[in-house]
Amino acid sequence: MASSPDSSEPTPSPSNSTQAEKPPIEPIRLPTVEEIKGQDIWNNCAVRSVVSGVMGGGLGLFMGLFLGALDNPLMQEEMSAKQQFIYTAKQMGRRSFSSAKTFAVMGVIFSAAECVAEKARAKHDTTNTVVAGCVTGGALSAKGGPKAACMGCAGFATFSVLIEKFLDRHD
Repeated sequence: MASSPDSSEPTPSPSNSTQAEKPPIEPIRLPTVEEIKGQDIWNNCAVRSVVSGVMGGGLGLFMGLFLGALDNPLMQEEMSAKQQFIYTAKQMGRRSFSSAKTFAVMGVIFSAAECVAEKARAKHDTTNTVVAGCVTGGALSAKGGPKAACMGCAGFATFSVLIEKFLDRHD
């Protein structure tokens, strides 16, 4: 039985099939003056370092609060609930301030070293991360002597590269 032109089956039109095959062309959008100024500000190593220091300090603050809450007093059985609460609050305060300082310094050093290496080499790659990790690890462990500084350099550089590979920031 032949189908009639009045049947309910739609016939594909040539204009519909060509539109479905070609993706729409998006126009190129140039950045605005505000976007260019914002990018110029962010490319400043001092700005990057300060922002990283503030963010690192905030992260350290929260980590210190969390880890300070996990500290148990040695004489827990002999302390009342109020004494335990006061002890835990003091530990959280000490831990959060200490962690905030450490993470802030770590953020400033790492960000500054990475930015300077990136500007000096005119490349954005993993080598900058290695240099920044080495500088940061060496600086943070320098009080322990040259052997500790070398171990800190190697350890922090390795850790930094592993984090970079995990986050896959560079091509």
